[in-house]
Amino acid sequence: MKNKEYVIEDGHNKKNKVHSIRLQLTLFCVLLVSAIIGICVIADRCLLERYYLNNKESALKESYEKINYAASEGSIDSDDFDIELQNICDKNNISVVVVDQSTDTVKSSSGDSRPLTKQLFDHIFGSHLLPADGSAENETAPNDAGEDNVDGTKAVPKTQHKVIEQNDAYTIQIVNDDRMQTEFIEMWGTLDNGYLFLVRSPLESIIDSAQISNRFLIYIGSFAIVLSILLSFFLSKRITEPIREITRVSEKMKGLDFNAKYKGNSNNEIGVLGKNINELSGTLEKTISELKTANNEMKKDLAQKEEAEKMRQEFLSNVSHELKTPIALIQGYAEGLKDGVTDDPESMNFYCEVISDEAGKMNNMVKKLLTLNQLEFGNDVVSMERFDIRMLIDNYVQTAGIQIKQHEVTVDVKGDDQVFVWGDEFKTEEVFMNYFSNALNHVSGEKLINVSIKTDMENKKAHISVYNTGELIPDDSIGRLWEKFYKVDKARTREYGGSGVGLSIVKAIMDSMNQKYGVRNLEDGVEFWFELELA
Repeated sequence: MKNKEYVIEDGHNKKNKVHSIRLQLTLFCVLLVSAIIGICVIADRCLLERYYLNNKESALKESYEKINYAASEGSIDSDDFDIELQNICDKNNISVVVVDQSTDTVKSSSGDSRPLTKQLFDHIFGSHLLPADGSAENETAPNDAGEDNVDGTKAVPKTQHKVIEQNDAYTIQIVNDDRMQTEFIEMWGTLDNGYLFLVRSPLESIIDSAQISNRFLIYIGSFAIVLSILLSFFLSKRITEPIREITRVSEKMKGLDFNAKYKGNSNNEIGVLGKNINELSGTLEKTISELKTANNEMKKDLAQKEEAEKMRQEFLSNVSHELKTPIALIQGYAEGLKDGVTDDPESMNFYCEVISDEAGKMNNMVKKLLTLNQLEFGNDVVSMERFDIRMLIDNYVQTAGIQIKQHEVTVDVKGDDQVFVWGDEFKTEEVFMNYFSNALNHVSGEKLINVSIKTDMENKKAHISVYNTGELIPDDSIGRLWEKFYKVDKARTREYGGSGVGLSIVKAIMDSMNQKYGVRNLEDGVEFWFELELA
């Protein structure tokens, strides 16, 4: 298993290596299993022997209590006690002998009670026992088994004693019998009714048992460690894979990539975390989108404010410039009349006509500026209604008949007799009036003005155009015609009293109705056009 590492960057752009949780979890499981097995082996070596002896000692005391109670109650010779004694001996692997003061056997767990009786009397009459702390050992015979004493008598096999507990009623000791090559734990003494008793149980080799147990634990432990490695490897993968997926999602979120989503479906804390990450991702994306929208709107507002300020400055400059000439003329002619420059009634009448004409031009320009201001700032409500554009055009052309005759112009209106459209009828008339007046003021050559109404049924549009013969508009001026106070030929505009605001009003009106408009140069003249929605 390879140690996988991840590289992350903190807030100070320092790269830190992060170890895999999967590796850490696997190592933790292996170390935990190894530690548990190690503790078991150590406990087995150090505590098993004492635990084993305590169990044996408890079994001997339990047997003593039952034998002493039966002897005191006089039921020691009963069949029920025989059955109970047999069960005790079989359960705890012990041997029992009870003798009376005449050395007659009262109760024995085996058919031949002589070895146990002899062992009992050897303890009572032939042993020099050790103190209860077991600090030394006692030998009941001077020589090893199988050797003769110095006086020629047969040697008694050597038996070693180690006292565990001793009181007035009984003694508990460990006996290592070289003759039988067996170690016993024995309890012997006097019952309450004066009977003598011996209870003994063989001790298996604690060291051998501990070694076998340790080897078994080592084998089982090795297998458990290998199994824990495999299980922890696969289980940790199942646990850490969702965490790694969440890590990948968070890495992409850090880069403002909100398309990555956690796809797990677990119902634990990791699954809840993944769902929260997805919700957080969506919330962040929505919030950032709103912030970007607000930022974009703020930029637009700033741009509009800058544009408005620029327009205000240009407006003041242009108005000042446009009003400068008529005001100067009015002031000059008025002062001439006041100073009596002439007494000729005809000259005085001319002065008054100039003053009246220039005042009318100023009044007309102020009205148009007020109209344009209302349109540009949205103070004038657009009233959409259904009306006949052909009738509107015919009526206006008829009204402008005197101007048409003065300019000696031929006007031709082409189109259907009735064309119903949607729009603001009053503002539409303002648009056509500006187009037609502009055509009258710039017509030349053949002096023709053609008004055309075409219908586009597929796109549901009515296309209205006003064409006049005359000079073409310079290419560099076509795009600026819709600007306030822009004039292609300032001298000529001044001649017919134009203010340079009419086409700006057309632009504002058509924008307010969300319809298209424009101008184009033809072969021998200029055509202005606009569109309306067919009704």
